[in-house]
Amino acid sequence: MRKIIFDCETSNVFTDVGSSDAADLDLSVVCIYDSETDKYSSYFKEELKNLWPIFEKADLLIGYNSDHFDIPLLNKYYAGDLSKIKSLDILKEIRNSLGRRLKLDTIAEATLGKNKSGHGLEAVTWWKQGKYDEVKKYCLDDVKITKEVYEYALKNGILKYKDNGEIKEIKLDTSKWNDKSEAAITHTLF
Repeated sequence: MRKIIFDCETSNVFTDVGSSDAADLDLSVVCIYDSETDKYSSYFKEELKNLWPIFEKADLLIGYNSDHFDIPLLNKYYAGDLSKIKSLDILKEIRNSLGRRLKLDTIAEATLGKNKSGHGLEAVTWWKQGKYDEVKKYCLDDVKITKEVYEYALKNGILKYKDNGEIKEIKLDTSKWNDKSEAAITHTLF
């Protein structure tokens, strides 16, 4: 099963575009982990043609807030519909179990004992300052953390978070996470 763990960064924020729709933002970079090659890679907006064949051959797209943010953003640039590929949005799984949303950093700190290397608003500032390599590094770091969170949840059936200083567990049903879907796209439009 080919899994792509991914994250996107943008060159602007919702207040810049006067909208709360991710598709109204502009992509700066998307970073991925490809389970087939066991490698991480990054793609700036101009390089997306190299990313699409990888996504199209994926059995599962894995992200954090990806169904609500990353996939709609990427669909703006894609000729097809990436939502047709099976996806696992870890934040959606957390919300379904816990009843509320938690930041990736909150989950990473309690579950993995580490924090993210920054936050999305910093990445937009770096982009505007021309610090493209910093944005790419930050995005790759998020993919690595998302991968570790995914693997931890798969192995343990839980993720952790801090609530008023106390570490609590979120029980997750991961039994179907790796089930194959017939909806995967297996051809390229490019």
